[in-house]
Amino acid sequence: MLDLETLDFTKGNGLVTIVTQDEVTGSVLMVAHADREALERTIATGEMHYRSRSRGLWHKGATSGAVQRVVSLTADCDADAVLARVRPAGPACHTGNATCFGAGASDVLGAVDATIAARAAEDSVLAKVPAAEVESVAPSYTQRLLRDRNLRLKKIGEEGSELVAACADGDTARATEEVADLIYHTLVALRAVGGSLDDVRRVLDTRRS
Repeated sequence: MLDLETLDFTKGNGLVTIVTQDEVTGSVLMVAHADREALERTIATGEMHYRSRSRGLWHKGATSGAVQRVVSLTADCDADAVLARVRPAGPACHTGNATCFGAGASDVLGAVDATIAARAAEDSVLAKVPAAEVESVAPSYTQRLLRDRNLRLKKIGEEGSELVAACADGDTARATEEVADLIYHTLVALRAVGGSLDDVRRVLDTRRS
């Protein structure tokens, strides 16, 4: 864990800049400040604490539940900023966005997976609505896949075969399109069995390590 004695608090009048990053997705969640006390509390509790000029010592998620569990704390080369890699329990931003930099800060795969998750959640709500009312609501393509096991497995096979053909032909543009289609369909299939893109990221991160 971070050695506070190595940090230079003098440059920021007792504060250092904290760049908080999602440990799984790599997205920058927020930028804030911390003093020695805030970092001591962070290290002691394993959850992020900050120092705000208006709020004072601030335990992220203390009231909302969206705490940030610390994975690592790393000082930069000048020792006046810290990269905090965390596992967030909820949105980082008070607006409800995952990051304080808006939806555009999220990676495109994460956005696709989030949309699939939203469609799945909508389906769960619709399942509680009387059948006569549901018939008037046309399902999205993602919801059709989530509802039909055979359809989604068939599409994975089709997209995989088309990718193989494109690669065999050396067609870069078509192969790229087929990879995008295959990723989408596999994410839907994964969501249908209770998995998510973050689960895949964790597996890949473990293998990389």
